[in-house]
Amino acid sequence: MKTIFRLLFAMLLMLSMNAIAQEASKYRVIYKGDKGPGVGKNIVFIATDHEYRGEESLPALARILAKKYGFNCTVVYALDSTDHILPGGSNLKGLDILEKADLLVMFMRFAHFEDKEMQHIDNYVKRGGPIVAFRTSTHAFDIKNDPKWEHYGWDYKGPKTDWKDGFGEYVLGETWVSHYGTNHKQSSKILIEPSEAQHPIMLGVKDMWVQSGGYTTYPKGTVLARGEVLNGMTATSEPDKTKELLPVAWIHDYKIGSGKTGRTFTTTHGASEDILNEGFRRMVVNAMFWSMGMEKEIKPGNDIAFVGPYKPTTFNFSGYKANVKPSDLAGWDALIMPGEIVKKKGK
Repeated sequence: MKTIFRLLFAMLLMLSMNAIAQEASKYRVIYKGDKGPGVGKNIVFIATDHEYRGEESLPALARILAKKYGFNCTVVYALDSTDHILPGGSNLKGLDILEKADLLVMFMRFAHFEDKEMQHIDNYVKRGGPIVAFRTSTHAFDIKNDPKWEHYGWDYKGPKTDWKDGFGEYVLGETWVSHYGTNHKQSSKILIEPSEAQHPIMLGVKDMWVQSGGYTTYPKGTVLARGEVLNGMTATSEPDKTKELLPVAWIHDYKIGSGKTGRTFTTTHGASEDILNEGFRRMVVNAMFWSMGMEKEIKPGNDIAFVGPYKPTTFNFSGYKANVKPSDLAGWDALIMPGEIVKKKGK
């Protein structure tokens, strides 16, 4: 009799685990490489920002890392009530894969995930996992009335003094401050910090120009590049001489409690059309290798060409390519991004 109960329990447990895995799979698209220095390593990308179309730039970068370098890349999305991608949403599941991740890549803004998903993120940072963070990830979390996780919030001022101004400040080296210049009207030229021209992240990097505007930043860590605000949305626009050169890319080591020290790379750019610029794209791909301690694999001529069709949507706050499921982006040849632009209904 006991044997029968044990078998029934095992069957129920297996069914429950399968159901959980099936539920989590709705939130993910996986690109699995099969050759290169990244074979056997796992990169997790979290894409949920409201404006800059991180839901487009992250899978494009994931396909490069997987196809050309062999990494196993999983992009995790927030979904709406019909299981379609909802940029900026907090209904996100399946972050248990962080437990075996070698790198976390973030494009997030003002998220508040449910407890078990936050726990996976917390476990990751406590073990000093490397992080590459794009733009709004300096204010990745906005958590109120949740004592367990409110210290992750971008403007935290509570009793955990090490966490003042939240995850961005403590882990990445800077939180949200303000825009610097007029977003959507002033683009940015990115200038490598002269003292860091030989840093591995800058190998082969040149001629960086991006469409996203500047942020006010004075980060902790080592500044790798600064932004020159331009009076226009073309690479040849004249510089805004009223603006100083503020940091737009930096590295920062962090340590939570008695955990291991982790590497982070943060850039205040990375919008969907920003990665069309080869110099910027090379910098962030190099940063992923560096963050994992794989500097020897960074070569000036590494192949960073897009894999499959990439036709990005111009970044904007109110519209995105709707009715797209993560599974619609599967494979090397799927269009990024399908769908039609519609007005976003809300967070």
